Amino acid sequence: MFIADFHIHSKYSRATSKDMDIENLSNWAGVKGINLLGTADFTHPDWLRELKNKLEKAEYGIYRHKNIFYMLTSEVSNIYFKTGRVRKIHNIIFAPSFEIVDEINKFLSQHGNLYSDGRAILRLESDKMVKGLGKISKDIFVVPAHVWTPHFSLFGANSGFDSIEECFDDVTDKIYSLETGLSSDPAINWRWSALDRFSLMSNSDAHSPSKIGREANVFKEKFGYKELIEILKTKDKEKFLYTVEFFPQEGKYHWDGHRKCNARLAPSESKNLNYTCPKCGARVTVGVMHRVEKLGDRNEGFALEGAPSYKNLVPLIEIIASALNVGSLTQVAQREYNMLINKFGSELKLLLETPEKMIEDECPPKIATGILNVRRGALEIIPGYDGVYGKVNVYKSGKEKKEKQLELF
Repeated sequence: MFIADFHIHSKYSRATSKDMDIENLSNWAGVKGINLLGTADFTHPDWLRELKNKLEKAEYGIYRHKNIFYMLTSEVSNIYFKTGRVRKIHNIIFAPSFEIVDEINKFLSQHGNLYSDGRAILRLESDKMVKGLGKISKDIFVVPAHVWTPHFSLFGANSGFDSIEECFDDVTDKIYSLETGLSSDPAINWRWSALDRFSLMSNSDAHSPSKIGREANVFKEKFGYKELIEILKTKDKEKFLYTVEFFPQEGKYHWDGHRKCNARLAPSESKNLNYTCPKCGARVTVGVMHRVEKLGDRNEGFALEGAPSYKNLVPLIEIIASALNVGSLTQVAQREYNMLINKFGSELKLLLETPEKMIEDECPPKIATGILNVRRGALEIIPGYDGVYGKVNVYKSGKEKKEKQLELF
């Protein structure tokens, strides 16, 4: 397996850890089991300078730091007025070389201050950006980011579009991949036939090193830059095996709701309430499932034939914290996490590849039960809403076996 996480952020993006530098990213990629990372934020001049100093070219479009490969990527925020509304769309740009990145930044700097944020804020229509990038190099490609989230996304309820053609006009054919985002997975996207031709990728959108790989893309083997383009265009499931996904209910915009009043609403509930909070009357944030049910034309459970598959996971540290009944940032949880990484090699190797018998034999009993419950989907989730992550219970209430208490010390 060859695992890639194309969309993360650097220390130069807002609300991002100061530890998001190349050294920490490479170290954590090893811990997580990620083979290739997107560089993120190549539009920011200071971060780009660091990338040029610390990455070695491995081949066309692929760079290396220590044992981790990197691809030049950057998320941008396109904010503009179109068809009667202000639109706010996040897009991920992929580029094959630093020379081409310099040309990209020269073009984008005409539409925003690239120093202001690692995620560049641009007064530039998405379609015009794609056209401008195409003039620089045919090997640049764009992937709309977290396409269903209410804020800053292609189909978002607050400022998105009702079709991909509305957004990209006559360059829609230049878009061949979409990012699912934490609050959706391929099964959710398969409910809308208009998306059938697109490859669906999943990335962590990490703002701290420990979050990389929480969503990722699993390929059969290492690929080149141009090969990735072909894989995405053709949806080659022999090479693109599956995506690693949050359980989408855990995403912080899965259902509708109003965070200030702790109001979590299923789509049918908010519709019956005319999209207002039942406690204060304010307008609720319309979540992913509401938009999917509005735009989609298939029933829940539809599986798209010929598409790469997916696996829903819960991060290992969350399973450990739940097993120990402690916080995920506590020393107790972190110590157990490090012991398991040392034993199994990486987080994703443990969660995805390790045989069940080995997990049962080599992991503390309750942690083993939690990992296997996640694999089998035997868990309970309270859906996320309006910026609040969902809550996952990997030990179904009242149904888990009595496990031997873990020795914490």
